[in-house]
Amino acid sequence: MISATRRWLRRNRTPFAIAFGVLGVGYIATQYVLSKISDARERMSSDRIARENLRRRFEQNQEDCTFTVLALLPTATDNILAELETERISFELQQQKAAKLARNGEAHPSELGSGPPSVTDDDGRSLASLQSESGVHASQMGIPSASTVGDGPQDGGQQAQKARKTKLQLWNDLKISAITRAFTLIYTLALLTLLTRIQLNLLGRRNYLSSVVSLATAGMEQSTISLENHDDDNPDQAYGNDFETNRRYLTFSWWLLHRGWREVMLKVQAAVNEVFSTLSPRDEVTMQRFSELTLEVRKRVEGATEADRQATRWLQYLLPPREEEEFVLKESGMSTDPESVSSSSSATPLRRLLDETSDLIDSPPFSHVLTMLLDAGFSTLVDQKIAQQAFKIPATPDVADLNAQRVTEVFEPKPVKLPIVLAIVSKQAHSIGNGVPNEYLQAMEQVRDLEAFAAVVYSSNWESEISPMNDDGSASFVQKDGPLGPEIVGTGSRVSTETAPGQESIVDVGATSTFESAWDKAVEAGEKSGPTE
Repeated sequence: MISATRRWLRRNRTPFAIAFGVLGVGYIATQYVLSKISDARERMSSDRIARENLRRRFEQNQEDCTFTVLALLPTATDNILAELETERISFELQQQKAAKLARNGEAHPSELGSGPPSVTDDDGRSLASLQSESGVHASQMGIPSASTVGDGPQDGGQQAQKARKTKLQLWNDLKISAITRAFTLIYTLALLTLLTRIQLNLLGRRNYLSSVVSLATAGMEQSTISLENHDDDNPDQAYGNDFETNRRYLTFSWWLLHRGWREVMLKVQAAVNEVFSTLSPRDEVTMQRFSELTLEVRKRVEGATEADRQATRWLQYLLPPREEEEFVLKESGMSTDPESVSSSSSATPLRRLLDETSDLIDSPPFSHVLTMLLDAGFSTLVDQKIAQQAFKIPATPDVADLNAQRVTEVFEPKPVKLPIVLAIVSKQAHSIGNGVPNEYLQAMEQVRDLEAFAAVVYSSNWESEISPMNDDGSASFVQKDGPLGPEIVGTGSRVSTETAPGQESIVDVGATSTFESAWDKAVEAGEKSGPTE
């Protein structure tokens, strides 16, 4: 029996060997497939968590940008309001009106100066002074000449004529000051919003890279980097934990708040002088006319065509020239130690941050987004506040209503006196700079391209911060497309932060730059996906 069994097994050993081999290979293949499926599930789950963490970080970063703008804006507002003293000019006009009424005995002393300035109730002599500026003599209007006005002879007439010219000049100053102040505040708010987005998103990217480096140096070998907060307090960390570098970098907003706004104001003031010089305080303006004049001012400041707007450089208003960087650090209260101050002009993380910020400001997407923000700001001022408060145009309903639209179309606002518009503009200047809530900032933040620009800044240009180091098998980082743009995945123990020799600029803003490609991709994705939830 036993021998028969042995002979049978000997005769069939080949089939048995094949069968056991097939079973073994099948088992191994099955285990391999199951392990791959498990790895894929873990990788998908890890990627999903990583994307959610990254998105949560990004959204928190944008909220920080909003609070930062609200904290910095009052500084620029105080400087602008102190420079353009519209209320002081208005008070002087009130005093002149009160003095005239007192001389004529037309008002009780306690009532003098209590009302707002007005040109609609000026007497004939005031009208004559307005006409004299346009070359029309008083005798041609049937109004007594300057020599016959007043108590004394010719000297009194000359003094009265001087007073009349002063009043007209005050009205012209009030016109230029009120419009320039409101427009300058809109430009400053838009520039500050974009600068803050660039600064905080660049630092947010550095914090993200800090977590990547922290995991890599901990020797955690995995195919995907988890985006949990693993930052430490190591001052030698090359990325987000360099608190002193981050602090110095953020202080460069001092330039816009204390110097750049003045250059913007001078540019706006020159445009306002040219465009609004033909308007007299007695003129009536229509809503369309004021909108056209506002657009003309914008064309002179920003550029009349798309090519002109792309060619306009805003860097001088946002960041100081290199020779002024040490001055900004000192004025901001930073340490004046020679080594720390010189760090702004050497190949350091601060230098790379400033260079990248400069390149982003000079890039075409910056000009595009700035134009969109200014459109939102000026639309809030002209199409909403002035239209509703000065011209009594009813507000456009949020919900599409055919009847409301039909009423709006047939409604034709009547022209109003220029001082009425100036009063609204002067009041809105305070809302732009100190409004709570700030409707102008809210309108700018609703621009979709602003979030797309911030996302591109936050998630692009990783290769400028991380260099693969595979020669010694230490680090391996690659770039792939993620929900906010490129993401970093990889393994290893070290990350290189060295820049290429002779590299002068962090961001290439040429036609084929990574930033441009990421921006185009973000805009296309935004157009396809529709409004963000």
